[in-house]
Amino acid sequence: MPSNDVSRTEAPRYKDILLLALPIVLSNATEPLLGLVDTAVIGHNGTESDLGGIALGALIFAFLYWGFGFLRMGTTGFVAQDYGADDREGIRATVGRALLLALGLGLAIIVLQPALKWLAFNLLDGSASVHEAAKAYFSVRIWSTPATLINFVIFGTIIGLGKSRALFGLQILLNGLNILLDVLFVTQFDMGVRGIALGTVLAQYACTLAGLWVIYRYVRSKHGRPLWPWERIMERDAWSQTLRTNVDIMWRTLFLLGGFGWFINQSAQYGDDVLAANDVLLQLISFSTFFLDGFAFVVEALIGRTLGAGRIDLFRITLQRTSVLSGITAVILGASLWRFGPYFLRMLAPIESVLQVGIAHLPYASIYIMLSFGAFLLDGVFVGATRGPEMRNSAIASTLLLVLISLWWMKLWGNAGLWLAFIAFVVIRAATLSLYMPRLLREAPRTFARKNRLKDAI
Repeated sequence: MPSNDVSRTEAPRYKDILLLALPIVLSNATEPLLGLVDTAVIGHNGTESDLGGIALGALIFAFLYWGFGFLRMGTTGFVAQDYGADDREGIRATVGRALLLALGLGLAIIVLQPALKWLAFNLLDGSASVHEAAKAYFSVRIWSTPATLINFVIFGTIIGLGKSRALFGLQILLNGLNILLDVLFVTQFDMGVRGIALGTVLAQYACTLAGLWVIYRYVRSKHGRPLWPWERIMERDAWSQTLRTNVDIMWRTLFLLGGFGWFINQSAQYGDDVLAANDVLLQLISFSTFFLDGFAFVVEALIGRTLGAGRIDLFRITLQRTSVLSGITAVILGASLWRFGPYFLRMLAPIESVLQVGIAHLPYASIYIMLSFGAFLLDGVFVGATRGPEMRNSAIASTLLLVLISLWWMKLWGNAGLWLAFIAFVVIRAATLSLYMPRLLREAPRTFARKNRLKDAI
């Protein structure tokens, strides 16, 4: 296998972790740029309804694709473990199963698009003209779904292999081409919202082709063996484990999404100014995830690798060093928001009533960021270990406790109580996952032995 950024048999240095995380941070940062360009292009060449239609359509696909995040996370963990076990054929089998699953789900969504379209536009509010624009966007972009889901698998594979620079390159291709096509279709061909959607469709399929070629270069056999080991791909126990893990991760994602939805919904009780201020603060918090997600993705790859290699000693060193770097980053981000947050708020929400609420609750958002790194990092550990039930249970417990605690503390302290409950939400996520760590370490040697027996038997 081509040399990786970090050896699978050596502990990563702090420098190694930073070099792996940086391309991921930059990759994440390209996402909001695409949204800004889409808004600017339509803002200068369309109507208010077109802007609203794109916002509504993008929201529908964000919720739709969020639920399929398991295709990325599950693939990362299994690939990293196969790499750690020096099982090149196992990597190809893992990727083959994930690609088949992504393709099947993507085609199913294409078939079910009339029902999904009816459901989405009956649940979401908007004027008739906004709905018309959003439906036009939906009708084109839905055809990118198979490629989008396959790209989740491609990104998961590349992260699992520790090839963060390749991930950055693919993200630049995806979002850069998307931006160019959006500008071309809207400004030159006057295609409006359909042009924005078509640009996304073509960029996704271009990324799929490039990504498959990248994966082929990394995992192809050098000994004349078939690219796809169908006997291992179709192995029943492996499929069972894959599906169980992915379903657990899906439930984990949905419950966490429910927690964030609960926070926003409860914010609305205090009026439009509080709702707007809380939403802007969440946007500032989301900026920090570009950095913390970078460390979480690195942990997924490195932890999966150490478990696949049966190296618990490297597991402990890797977790310790990534925790130090992630924790320092979280404190810097949180302190920076505390210090400079009022300036950001004035840029994003110049309305005086919203600004006052935002500044008053800025310390809570800062504390949330400082304490959130534990949840991000431990999520990465359990993704790398492909321990779906633990992630699912942690998400369920933290979300239910968020609801109960917020109902109690909101009666005592209003919106401040809601923010305190939201901080507790992310702390409880980390605490519940940490409770599973001893069992994970006890069972890791058996997992490694079982993987080796399976590899030797096939």
